[in-house]
Amino acid sequence: MNYNSEKNNKVYLYGEIVSEAKFSHEVYGEGFYEFLVKVMRLSGQADILPVTVSERIMTESMGVGSHVCALGQFRSYNKLEDGKSRLMLTVFVRELLDEQQGKNPNSIVLSGYVCKPPVYRTTPFNREIADLLIAVNRSYNKSDYIPAIAWGRNARFVRNLAVGDRVALSGRIQSREYQKKQPDESFLTMTAYEVSISKLAAFDDDSEFDIDEEFELYSNSRVCHGEE
Repeated sequence: MNYNSEKNNKVYLYGEIVSEAKFSHEVYGEGFYEFLVKVMRLSGQADILPVTVSERIMTESMGVGSHVCALGQFRSYNKLEDGKSRLMLTVFVRELLDEQQGKNPNSIVLSGYVCKPPVYRTTPFNREIADLLIAVNRSYNKSDYIPAIAWGRNARFVRNLAVGDRVALSGRIQSREYQKKQPDESFLTMTAYEVSISKLAAFDDDSEFDIDEEFELYSNSRVCHGEE
């Protein structure tokens, strides 16, 4: 991975493992496993996030009930379900760490391109929300497609963005349950993952914008995001 693509997508996560590790896939003989991690919010609620780890850095202590602290990236891939392609998201761990005391346990910094027209709306309580889909470049000509949600003044800023605009943002990864109607009229509970934006900027030129200077990954744990 080159330096620029590494800067474009950075995640810091600390939480409790709440599911058994299951084999996910293999690349050039290296196996990868996926499990769920519960990360607490300041509000007392929790986000349950999918995490993918290489067998080469997994340890025997990484079982249900143990905690994991990691640096990585928020990645996407397409999975075929019932003949339809579904966008899947996971925190891809690149390095395991000791717990960083006083740090926000769920932090992400992204830089990429708006790849769909933003969707702006207001709630019945007149709260402003905007949905954004960002294409984040990765090595080997790959891209990750990351959904994000903005609130308040950030939502007003997002609604004026156009496809192709370049943005940088920081926030946290959140999980959200929703009901999906089935052909037999029943409802299936699904989980969506997205970035809740706390800070956002648009820019044109790398030489005029340094994401490391503008956005701090290891934000203080007292900082609130989005709806908290």
